[in-house]
Amino acid sequence: MPQPSEPGDSRPAPPPRRRGRSLAHGLVEDLGDKIRAQKIRPGDKLPTESAIMQAYGVSRTVVREALSKLQAAGLVETHHGIGTFVLRPRGGGMAGMFRLEAADIATTVDVLAVLELRISLETESAGLAALRRTEEHLQGMREALDEFERNVQAAGDTVSPDFRFHLQIAQATGNPYFADIMTHLGTTIIPRTRVHAIRNQDRGGEYLSRVNREHEEILAAIARRDPDSARAAMRIHLTNSRERLRLAQEAAQREGGSAAR
Repeated sequence: MPQPSEPGDSRPAPPPRRRGRSLAHGLVEDLGDKIRAQKIRPGDKLPTESAIMQAYGVSRTVVREALSKLQAAGLVETHHGIGTFVLRPRGGGMAGMFRLEAADIATTVDVLAVLELRISLETESAGLAALRRTEEHLQGMREALDEFERNVQAAGDTVSPDFRFHLQIAQATGNPYFADIMTHLGTTIIPRTRVHAIRNQDRGGEYLSRVNREHEEILAAIARRDPDSARAAMRIHLTNSRERLRLAQEAAQREGGSAAR
């Protein structure tokens, strides 16, 4: 806690320490600016989490939140055990893979609320699954992701295997209440079942391929029995989904406001 200044001391009191969210935002801005200015070029590998922590004086939680936001913005991509790499610029700006239609905006508010619930629920679910899963659980998750990938290539149903993957993780916790909640929510927890723009504007399965790469990171951590990495991978996956939707929603609202003037 800062000490009060002595009488006659003209030195300004030290500024209050910024909260973690502000620290993450500043880190996103700095790294994002360097990527857009090509000081860090497409294909370049970002420094390790530890190196970023030391360079910016922030915690690992702040670094992971910032990297998650950069992934959601389509600026970087993380490959477990290898590192985080800068992606080539894509069209569509910060809103990511898709643009929201006016009819999607109200629904998106509800979907974002469900994603907030899922972040708290499924992050812990993934950690418990890493500790308690069986080979049968792993096989079920593997089969779900293989079906997902096949259906991306064939433009088939990816919602069912997506939901099944997340449900398998809930079942692997050994706590029936996790699975009960997931079953009650059903496939409507998958954003693209309710937001038409994701289904209609996913160019060449680009969005779905990225989603499944995030799934693979979760599965790899659970298979290694690494609860911390499993929690981090699940949080990144769901935070990315929330961030892509939020950015697209903000862009749609700005466009709507401009059209109304």
